[in-house]
Parts: sequence; structure tokens; C-alpha cells
Amino acid sequence: MAWGNFPSVPVARHQSSGSADDIDFEIKGAEMQFVEIELDPGESAVAEAGSMMFKSAAITMNTVFGDGSNSGGGFMGKLLGAGKRLITGESLFTTVFTHEGQGKARVAFAAPYAGHILPIKLDSMGGTLICQKDSFLCAAKGVSLGIAFQKRIMTGLFGGEGFVMQKLDGDGWVFVHMGGTLVEKELASGEELHVDTGCVAAYTPSVDFDIVRVGSVKSMIFGGEGVFFARLVGPGKVWLQSLPFSRLAGRIWAAAPQNMLGSSKEEGSILGPLGNLLDGDNS
Repeated sequence: MAWGNFPSVPVARHQSSGSADDIDFEIKGAEMQFVEIELDPGESAVAEAGSMMFKSAAITMNTVFGDGSNSGGGFMGKLLGAGKRLITGESLFTTVFTHEGQGKARVAFAAPYAGHILPIKLDSMGGTLICQKDSFLCAAKGVSLGIAFQKRIMTGLFGGEGFVMQKLDGDGWVFVHMGGTLVEKELASGEELHVDTGCVAAYTPSVDFDIVRVGSVKSMIFGGEGVFFARLVGPGKVWLQSLPFSRLAGRIWAAAPQNMLGSSKEEGSILGPLGNLLDGDNS
């Protein structure tokens, strides 16, 4: 796979005159992916704390408040940036990786769980991308990480993402992680798509995000899909994930042996340990 490809599709390197550093990259792996970024001397990448996999010795690390995009904004600017990150579920700090040697050097960042890494050049999306909380992995330095509030109360309560989502602004490359298989859809003006609320991973600001009731009362109670769908109306692009982390965590919790969760199924049971063998909990 050539540098800048995703996956097996050529991605041209942009010599942008914008504020973000221009970087080359390669996404590796199938279900447990990582992104390997190639930096020229003086170029930097900013990443979520704890996501680094490896780096060249010539690349230095510097932990900063916020996203590192407003380093000249003084203490209050940094504090505001850090506060925005905290609200969207990220840590107060990010790490800036800068190539201070000669030639080219590489640094890699790994996804936190099974899924796919989506590379987006923000200037090709109008400069802004709205995505789920905790999805940011890394970006070219100069990309700003902010917050996007849901304007409708019902959408914030039942839309699956809460009232606050992440907003990525700038003109450079950003890399966001999404669970399971990733699907990209282009919605025409007025085109409507109903999605499980947890499967909405990202969308462009032109897309209208709302909720719609699943259907009849019987469907809401016994259908297994919850009470509301996410309703996405174009124009714009949306990205869907097949395995939201909340669904994965719920399945793990349900399958975990009860004695690992601080309680035991045998308590008060006539069958006792035999019951575990009968219902499959023989671990």
C-alpha cells in the first residue's frame, strides 16, 4: 500500500496554503487498525493522549493543553480549548509530535478497539466535520477540536450521542475511529435516512440530524430497536458504524460471569453450580 492510500485508493498529497501541517499517511491493518504518519522536518501531528504506537527517535513529544491549534492564544485560549475537549469526552491534554531531525520520520497511532480509522481532509468537507464523542484519534497540527451542541431537546435526550458532539475545524487531515465496519453515504437534498441512534458516527454540518419514532407501541416495546431512530436529512455526507462501542460494551457486560461483576447467579438458587452448566455459564 502506497503512502496516502486508503484502502487501496490513491489519495493525492495536498500542498495546502492553510494553517494545518500537510502530512502523508498510511492506514494499516484490517479490524484493529493503526495510522502511520510520515512527517517532514518541522511538521507536527497532534494525537489523543495514550494513542501512540511507535515513533522515530527524531520526533519529539510535547504535551499541551487543548488541541495545540491555539498555541499563541495565551493561557485563557488554551484553557478554553481544554475545556471543550473535556466536555466532548476527551482528556484535558493532547500530545504534539514534531519532527526535529533531518529527512523523513514516522509516528503511528493505534485505534482503541476493533473498527476502522477514517481519514478526512477537512478542506474537502467545507472545513468542518461533526462526529461522535471519543472518536478523535489524531490530526495534522492546526486542526481545532471543538464542540457541537444538539439544538433540539429531544434529539439531545434520545439521539444516542447526547447534547454534545465533537466538531473538527480546519483544512488539514484528521483521523477518527469508528467501531466495526464503516459505511459512507451521500445524501441528496431532502433525502432522508433512518439509522440506529448509536450507529451515527459522523456527518457534515449541512446534514440535518433529528430523531423519529420507531413506529407502533408494539414495535417500540418488542422490536429491540429502541424507541427512536436517528433521522438524517441531506444534502451532505454521513458515515455510519456497524458496531457502536456502547453495543460492544453491553454485550461484554451481558456475557461476563456474574461472579466477576460482584454477584453470583448461584446465590439463592436451588441448582447452584449445576445451574451454570445448564445455562452455559460454565466458566
